[in-house]
Amino acid sequence: MKSKTLLLFGCLVLGACSNQSQQHDPALDAGLLWVKHSAEYPAITKQVYASATQALPRFIDDESWSAVPGQVDAKDLPVAVILDVDETSVSNVDFQLTYERPFANWKLDEWTSGTAATPIAGMKEFVDAASAAGVTVFFVTNRPCEVIEGVDDPCPQKQSTIDDIAEAGVDTDADHVMLSGEQGWNREKSVRRNLIAKTHRVIMLIGDDLVDFVPCTRRKAYAPCTQSATVEYRHAMVDKYAHRWGNGWYILPNPMHGSWTSVVPH
Repeated sequence: MKSKTLLLFGCLVLGACSNQSQQHDPALDAGLLWVKHSAEYPAITKQVYASATQALPRFIDDESWSAVPGQVDAKDLPVAVILDVDETSVSNVDFQLTYERPFANWKLDEWTSGTAATPIAGMKEFVDAASAAGVTVFFVTNRPCEVIEGVDDPCPQKQSTIDDIAEAGVDTDADHVMLSGEQGWNREKSVRRNLIAKTHRVIMLIGDDLVDFVPCTRRKAYAPCTQSATVEYRHAMVDKYAHRWGNGWYILPNPMHGSWTSVVPH
């Protein structure tokens, strides 16, 4: 019985089983249930954002500091932070619990467009503090731009994402929300981080996935990456940047989905 439960759990996470197994049974998905119901999850997200808020003055004042490796001579640039969207700014755990497998981008877009966004606990308070301190807030997400039949907009998902962030209590605009597929950007977020770093001294990165901090973390290599990521590479990157975790880099838990699923051994 235990082995059967583990098998079904793996199928749900990886989306790698038969159609019958893809009929979602939330009773078997401990990760989803933990995010949805545990008191520990919001305690952790509040802790992460409180830690980031406390560090804001130090990083603002230290003109030599940047959270983007390789950014130098940025002391005269305006200050910015970069946040991910899903599971960092807004929660889509209810979508994860209810959508019919397998995943498709249009299913998430349809759900977010018709459902009021739920903020990640602590996010609004952090953004309010950053904005009050004169810090520009960017949102870099891998929600993709995809044409919708009958809609005269090459990236209708951008406005729905802006709306989601607003429903979570934070006002933003098109200049500060960056989706994959926009302007030729792919799913490799380092390209967009480096673009922001040309105009701003980036003092913090906040996300729920290694891709929000480190380049080339997926099995599929997106330019400028040239090699597939492995489990070993991902762990090596965590060790390489050990001095940054909790020190300009703030990661939130996400046991539901992410780039880690692409390298899990099958």
